[in-house]
Amino acid sequence: MDKVYNAPIMSSKDVRELLEILQINNASTMKEFMLVIDQVRSMEKQLNMAIKELAAMRLELAEAKKNNHPSKNAIQTAVIAMHSQVSVLREKMAALKATIISSCRDTIAAFRDRGVTALDNIARFFKIKPVFENIRDYLEKSIRNEDRAILKIEAISAEYHQVGLHVKNMGRVARGKEAAQVAKPAGKLAAAISLPIRIERNCFASIKKSAEAAINAMSRLEEKAMERQQPIRETLENIKKKIELEIPERTTPERTRKIEHAR
Repeated sequence: MDKVYNAPIMSSKDVRELLEILQINNASTMKEFMLVIDQVRSMEKQLNMAIKELAAMRLELAEAKKNNHPSKNAIQTAVIAMHSQVSVLREKMAALKATIISSCRDTIAAFRDRGVTALDNIARFFKIKPVFENIRDYLEKSIRNEDRAILKIEAISAEYHQVGLHVKNMGRVARGKEAAQVAKPAGKLAAAISLPIRIERNCFASIKKSAEAAINAMSRLEEKAMERQQPIRETLENIKKKIELEIPERTTPERTRKIEHAR
């Protein structure tokens, strides 16, 4: 994806220009459209944080390998999965921003051609709700993967420490001491390893929440457009009915035969 669409959404002159046009003309769609842009900015921020946490996870993986921690394989699997998820999400975000920027250009062109009336129905130019929905659905799957990774690492760590308890008790019994009943809590390394995954999972959850908020805002824009179109449809229907009433009934072969027969 072009580097332009990997840049922050507010770096686009087309986005800034449309926001300015909406504000100057006090457009009824300004609030919802600004909310959409704000949610995209929030998604960008959370994605950048997820990228940083991926780097932190790689460091924890290196530490786990160095200490031959039993969860190192599970961590490596989680890192590989996370790298794939972040890469896909970056592509989806870039595609979303490309669509938004293109839609801004179309709206600006319509405004210059038809004036402020074009601003009341900007939903027709922004076919981005399906893109947000796609991102939301992808994140739901990614969050489930993160939850499974966290549970797996914690289970391995708990088992590791339980084994440690048994080994320790063998030594205690050999020395004539009473066996310990409770294993020590999971080690600091395991806690440090799971933390970046939890943060990553929370980043994904925040992006998903922003996508859902943007979907709701787009739905409101679509509803506003339909509300404005309804009176127009009713007016056109009334005009059509009036014309139909004023036009004399057309002569058809069947009607001609009936008239001749009546004579």
